[in-house]
Amino acid sequence: MTDPNALSARELAAAVSSGRLRAEAVTAATLERIAAVNPGINAIVQDCAEEALRDAAALDARIASGQGGGILAGVPVTIKVISDQKGHATTNGLKAAANLVADRDAPFLRNMRGEGALVVGRTNTPAFSYRWFTSNLVHGQTLNPVNPALTPGGSSGGAGAAVAAGLGHVGHGTDIAGSIRYPAYACGVHGLRPSRAARHSRAGRYAAPAPSPRCPAGWRSKPACRPAGRARRHRSDS
Repeated sequence: MTDPNALSARELAAAVSSGRLRAEAVTAATLERIAAVNPGINAIVQDCAEEALRDAAALDARIASGQGGGILAGVPVTIKVISDQKGHATTNGLKAAANLVADRDAPFLRNMRGEGALVVGRTNTPAFSYRWFTSNLVHGQTLNPVNPALTPGGSSGGAGAAVAAGLGHVGHGTDIAGSIRYPAYACGVHGLRPSRAARHSRAGRYAAPAPSPRCPAGWRSKPACRPAGRARRHRSDS
């Protein structure tokens, strides 16, 4: 099989949609690389292997039936732990959120899945996604795959490191003041922060700093203030 990392996300999606590559084989190859490389950099901190293979098999069946795969057909992606993914904890790098398991996908993730994207893992972020490096007391430190002595940036350092290391073609991140753009620079990949005029939902969950009358339990769901974007290796995948 063609090495998935030899293809851009666009090329990979076209190959899967046409049947030249099977999503299940692409996913298995990506997961094998994650198992070999990720322990050395700790970019992916929540495992999604089982559901990724399940979703890949379902996608192959959908394509075989003539329904089409979508513009992201079979593309391995990672999701930052600041955003909701059903069945996984939305930790945002916080011990207090280690058991905050989402009961549904965030809207952007539903859209990605609807277009055939396959989530192969969830990536690290500093506590509150509020640092220029990527380390926390829940998931530990993420290293730069290009040079472990250098920071992978933050706060989407896990996403940048994962993409740079070939652990997925697209890494979801969030960005207020450079949290996608700086990790992309630090890890040598392309980063895109959508403009505020872009039509995308920013709904998600985040930690309130302490219980308050507006937030008695210390947590609440509301539109997040961080525009969601992505990192990728190929400029053509914008």
